[in-house]
Parts: sequence; C-alpha cells; structure tokens
Amino acid sequence: MITTTVLPPTSYAYFSPGPDCLGCIVEHFRAAQRTVDVCVFTITDDRIAGTMLETHRRGVRVRIVTDNDKSGDLGSDIERLEAAGIATKIDRTPYHMHHKFAIFDGTRLVNGSYNWTRGAAEQNAENLIDTGDVGLLAAFQRQFDTLWARL
Repeated sequence: MITTTVLPPTSYAYFSPGPDCLGCIVEHFRAAQRTVDVCVFTITDDRIAGTMLETHRRGVRVRIVTDNDKSGDLGSDIERLEAAGIATKIDRTPYHMHHKFAIFDGTRLVNGSYNWTRGAAEQNAENLIDTGDVGLLAAFQRQFDTLWARL
C-alpha cells in the first residue's frame, strides 16, 4: 500500500476588505523570533503598529524602510515606532518608496497591494500573499538590504 502525505501549502492569498490581511500581518509579528524587515509606504493602522511595538519589546530586531511623503501624515505611526527604538530609515528621494512587504525571520514573506492602514482592512479591495518561497524571500531580502544600505 502506498501512502501519501499532503503537505500544507507554502503560499497563501488573502483579500480585503475584511480581517484576513490584517490577521496575517499581526500573526507573523507575534510569531517572529529573531528579525522582521518591513518595507512599506505607510503605516497608519494602530493594530499593526501596536503589534510591531510588542514584537520589538520581546527583543525581536525590527527594521522599517518607509517613504517620507507618508511618514509625517496625520495618523502615521512612524514617529511613534521610531521613538520606541525601532530602527527606521525614511526614503527622502523625489520618488515614492511604494513597496508593501515584510520578511519575518528570513522564512516568510508577506507582500501585496495591501496598505498597512485601517482603510485597507475595512474598505479597500486589496491583496496579500504570504509565502515561504526561498527564491522570492531572497529577492525581497536583497531589495530590502539595498534600500537599507542606500538610505
């Protein structure tokens, strides 16, 4: 008799509005053990920012790359995260740093159109991919590292 083992998928797709994209991001922060590299245009959802602060306080190294056009907006959480000691670099070039991705412990990549805002969770039609694909992880880590070094 031949038996087969069905492995869980290594990638997941989530869509908003609704709780799925937000839940994916929050759960990855809660599960992070060593590092989280965040590269997002804006962070205004206090639920995400609060979880980022909790992760940082647990001793996980959190780094953020963001864009200057949104970092000073009303409701932006960037100053609060930076004031709490989270390493932050702000792209002040004349162009937008419009990425929306995060890498958790070098093993999970979350990427998509999903803005890290309450509006994205509650109103907008957006998407998020959660993957452990090693090729994608390597490519996005290289992009993060390049931006981090340049800024």
